[in-house]
Amino acid sequence: MLNKGSRSDSQPLSSVVCHLSSVLIANRGEIASRIIRTCRKMGIKSIAVFSEADRQALFVAEADMAVYIGESNPAASYLNQEVIIAAAKKVDADAIHPGYGFLSENADFARRCQTEGLIFVGPHPEAIEAMGSKAKAKTLMAASGVPVIPGYQGADQTVATLANAAKDMGFPVLLKATAGGGGKGMRIVHAAEEVESAIEAAKREALSAFGDEELIIEKYIESGRHIEFQIFGDQHGNAIHILERECSIQRRYQKVIEESPSPIMDEALRARMGEAAVQAALALKYDNAGTVEFIYDENSGDFYFLEVNTRLQVEHPVTEEITGLDLVQLQLESAMGLPLSVKQEEIQPNGYAVEARLYAEDAANGFLPVTGTIQRFEIPEVDGLRVETAVGSGAEISIYYDPMIAKIIVWDKNRVAAHRKLQFVLRQLVCLGTKTNQDFLLLLTQHPDFLAGQYDTHFIQDKIDLSALESPATENLAKAAIAATLQGWRSRQAKRNALHALPSGWRNSFYEYQKVQFQAGETSLDVQYRYQEGTFHFRVAEEEYEVSLLEGSQNTISLEINGIQYRFHIAQVENQYFLQQEAIGSVLLEEQDRFPVKKVEQVPGGYEAPMPSQIVKILVTPGQEVQVGDPLVILSSMKMDNTLTATTAGKVEEIYAKEGANVAAGFLLLQLVAS
Repeated sequence: MLNKGSRSDSQPLSSVVCHLSSVLIANRGEIASRIIRTCRKMGIKSIAVFSEADRQALFVAEADMAVYIGESNPAASYLNQEVIIAAAKKVDADAIHPGYGFLSENADFARRCQTEGLIFVGPHPEAIEAMGSKAKAKTLMAASGVPVIPGYQGADQTVATLANAAKDMGFPVLLKATAGGGGKGMRIVHAAEEVESAIEAAKREALSAFGDEELIIEKYIESGRHIEFQIFGDQHGNAIHILERECSIQRRYQKVIEESPSPIMDEALRARMGEAAVQAALALKYDNAGTVEFIYDENSGDFYFLEVNTRLQVEHPVTEEITGLDLVQLQLESAMGLPLSVKQEEIQPNGYAVEARLYAEDAANGFLPVTGTIQRFEIPEVDGLRVETAVGSGAEISIYYDPMIAKIIVWDKNRVAAHRKLQFVLRQLVCLGTKTNQDFLLLLTQHPDFLAGQYDTHFIQDKIDLSALESPATENLAKAAIAATLQGWRSRQAKRNALHALPSGWRNSFYEYQKVQFQAGETSLDVQYRYQEGTFHFRVAEEEYEVSLLEGSQNTISLEINGIQYRFHIAQVENQYFLQQEAIGSVLLEEQDRFPVKKVEQVPGGYEAPMPSQIVKILVTPGQEVQVGDPLVILSSMKMDNTLTATTAGKVEEIYAKEGANVAAGFLLLQLVAS
């Protein structure tokens, strides 16, 4: 193992080429799988690390070697610097690749790797440190000639000073925590009377999330587009940009769709933004992969610096698809001390690429993450399709990690063709066993404004009607219920071991129908059917259907319903049926017991966990008076924090949860009583 050596800004960049034969990947999931592929291509031994929850994970099996590093909670494993360094030294690794998230932008970890004689596959610690604070980053970029948003990033952090700064620059303004990201500690303020309470709330959230309540204030750009430039540097002072990615389609300040080239980009704008991105890289003496993020004001045509992500981005495959470059390979080469193998003038876009992130989440319910087991995961074969994932059929979606299931990347010769192909993939992809955002992605990518490239960072909240996801059309539910009913019928037929001469569902009365009841969200479906001379006759929601069972297996069922043939993908878990059909989308039906168990009554004033979660912080105490909107509990699920707030005024009667505990959905957290 060779030490790259730490350096300060006054020290020259190293030109020593380091031998690298093995890389420990301090990450998990699809990015671990992605790094493993490039290591294999380069003849480098890949070493995975895994927590308890990931023992059977796909990326662990793909690696050349794997090392157990601790419990499922990231703090005990993937965020634990000591155990990761110890694992690397135990297996004599030459380098550590941090992927993205976890320790990837931790300057102390990068410096620790150097101290321990390990190559850190990322930029030097000083660059990470400089970009770790939004306030310091903004000051550095302004001094380097990179355009920045007008605002306040001073040392005086009193509420009064911040409020006055906001009033001076005029509303709307954006409050941002200087540490961290993901939308935490961020508030848009539209009026002077809101500003002080918003500052106090943003400070509380930032302190809770990052241990630092410092804020900056920026003039808020109401019609903005989020455009980022991939940058790359080496240890010889070279820096280039590798084109842009449009990342404006976001929910909860997190990206959902990324594409390149940007629909608004022309050569003049690309040259201006690209030059600013390279200027940022040079200011940092940047020596690996990074991304310079800008906000583009469509009204003025101006763009401003947002931040530098000092790591590989989730959406890096978009850039790879239009350039043919392997960004992970470039990372490893730069970390070894090799000069960049590509020059700026050689970077030219070829065709169009778009990426959609498939999440385990309930889009109709505020995009809350969900857990579960993926019973079936099947990817269609389509030219130009690339799927980055580390899950397969049987994979568990746990509360501990990010809810992203897969990245769906499509390349084609132009934007129209690429988006048409993406929609086709979203119709054909099969992911059953838990709720996903698959139908939401299809709804979004079919919107006329999205197809025309006319969108900004508010597109989802302004243009997408999520109510369309809450309850599918009755006719579609009826077809899904017919498919589920006949899947159950097939299963019972296969298990029959007596009275084979009698038709299924035989009754003394020829006219008597068999009955099944399903629940689809808030919708109840009463299904009646009978079998006669090879044909099923169904009544669902007062409509009649003539149905033929064409073919069936454990995973699929093909039917002809009123003369039209349908093929359903299906996964049954006890009384739940997960169904996918390209024209209908995803449907979850729950077969109701003929003798239903009485539901447990809700506790008056009780607040339950809306999803499987870890209790991060309890913000109230027994006997405390609370008002509507007051925060009660901070829950964490899949790397996302959610704050439960009071829906009525009252007094805290009792608290049933403990900080740090993991709880199931529906767990009673606390109870309020009217005061």
